[in-house]
Amino acid sequence: MGAALLVGINLRPAITTVAALLQETQAAYALNSFWASALATLPVIAFGATAPLGPLLARRFGVTRALALTMAALAVALLLRGLGTPALLVGTFVAGAAIMAAGTLLPQYLKSLAAGGIWVGLSSMSFGVGAALGASLAIPLYHPSGDSVSVSLALWAAPAALAAVVMLAVGRRQPVQRSLRLIRLPRDSSQTVTIALVTGVFGLQALLYFAVTAYLPQLLISRGVTPADAGSLLAWFSLIGLLPTLVMPIVAQHRGLIAICAPALGVITSAALVWLASADGPYLVIVGILGAVQSGAFGLVLALIVRLAADPASAGTLSAIAQGVGYAIAGAGSFLIGVLYAATDSWSLALMVLAAVAFVLAIITTASLHRSPVALYAPQRP
Repeated sequence: MGAALLVGINLRPAITTVAALLQETQAAYALNSFWASALATLPVIAFGATAPLGPLLARRFGVTRALALTMAALAVALLLRGLGTPALLVGTFVAGAAIMAAGTLLPQYLKSLAAGGIWVGLSSMSFGVGAALGASLAIPLYHPSGDSVSVSLALWAAPAALAAVVMLAVGRRQPVQRSLRLIRLPRDSSQTVTIALVTGVFGLQALLYFAVTAYLPQLLISRGVTPADAGSLLAWFSLIGLLPTLVMPIVAQHRGLIAICAPALGVITSAALVWLASADGPYLVIVGILGAVQSGAFGLVLALIVRLAADPASAGTLSAIAQGVGYAIAGAGSFLIGVLYAATDSWSLALMVLAAVAFVLAIITTASLHRSPVALYAPQRP
């Protein structure tokens, strides 16, 4: 399980470091506003475009070795980002593909270990730890590197390489367990609805999370916050979400509690975004509320994927469907939020659109709570 946590820590710094250094990166690589928005959302776009990669790797190499491979690819991609403008965009896309593959494999890995709510929570919490580390250390690493964006971005290849080595060592002690069963379509419309609901929950919470992560520093700086303080607030957004991310998969095991908490996550997110749109602070409080409820929503959807899959192979496929389509929604939505800001030169309308998305999230999350597990693989023949 420790190896899974190390993988999780590496699944957000590639995103939050760029968000914290977006203005510096835009200046260093001479990016216009369109390409700056594209860079901020490119990992999420890659998530949607490379959704089948995780299950394919698991079928070929087994889930543990596949996770090692994704971490090695992530390390190479992060090094590539420091080699100039084309390499920055290519490396960012490849990093997104590696993160996507690892993200779809983790639920399958957890399912294969029969992980309980506490371990699912710790795994989802590790994403927030990585996001906080990336956001909080981006500026401090930027200045000692001689104000070099390329160096400060490439440094994050080191923890990814470490995760690859650790997961490879774990894989060598385990037999390769490939899924030889064929994927099948859902047997009835009820299973199709379940898949659609899980995908919708994942997509909308990801859209909200990545839109806030990508543009929060830029929004704060436009309101007079210093870049260093904006980076610190982005780190605060991730740090305060650690406990909700841990607790929500545990809460998801109790029907009474989750029936209240699940819709509340979307409603509170919506209210906080309206507050951010209409008030000039206090940012520590507003960002803290957003970080807590949005991280809780991620913990909830990861728990839903594990809970609503009938077996480990189905968990991997359900994860790939939900995350693939969900991240396509998130990538397109996050990019459009940036375009909306560029067109209006104001964050107010963009934030109100996100508030509406959060309210819809509350509705479909509630609808997903009482679904039955789906089996996405045909039984193996004797």
